[in-house]
Amino acid sequence: MITRTGSAKWEGGLKEGKGLVSTHSGALADQPYGFNTRFEDKPGTNPEELIGAAHASCFSMALAMMLEQEGISGVAIETTSEISMDKEGDGFAVKKAHLKTSIKANADQAKVMEIADKAKAGCPISKLLNAEITMDAKMA
Repeated sequence: MITRTGSAKWEGGLKEGKGLVSTHSGALADQPYGFNTRFEDKPGTNPEELIGAAHASCFSMALAMMLEQEGISGVAIETTSEISMDKEGDGFAVKKAHLKTSIKANADQAKVMEIADKAKAGCPISKLLNAEITMDAKMA
């Protein structure tokens, strides 16, 4: 089993509190987050954009692997994942993840789109998310 870690520190209440988020690898080290970065678009990060980055990178790697397995070359992939959170009861819940990907590959468009759909369903982060996952894919 492969295990990767992320960590967070938090001080204070919800609205006035502040936190720092880090990854074990050091790619993120004490990056600020808080109510204002999550709900008010202030500088810093938030859990949803971190999930989006994880989802986009996971999908792109899964797609690259699947295209390679099919003998498809000349691959370049650019992906974003929009993570949507909505009010649910007294709190919030992540309800949707939408992938937007542009794929360059030396292959038939229909075949690439078929493989992209399999990558959307099969990447480990897609499997983790308990949300509707949609996608807009195009050949570059």
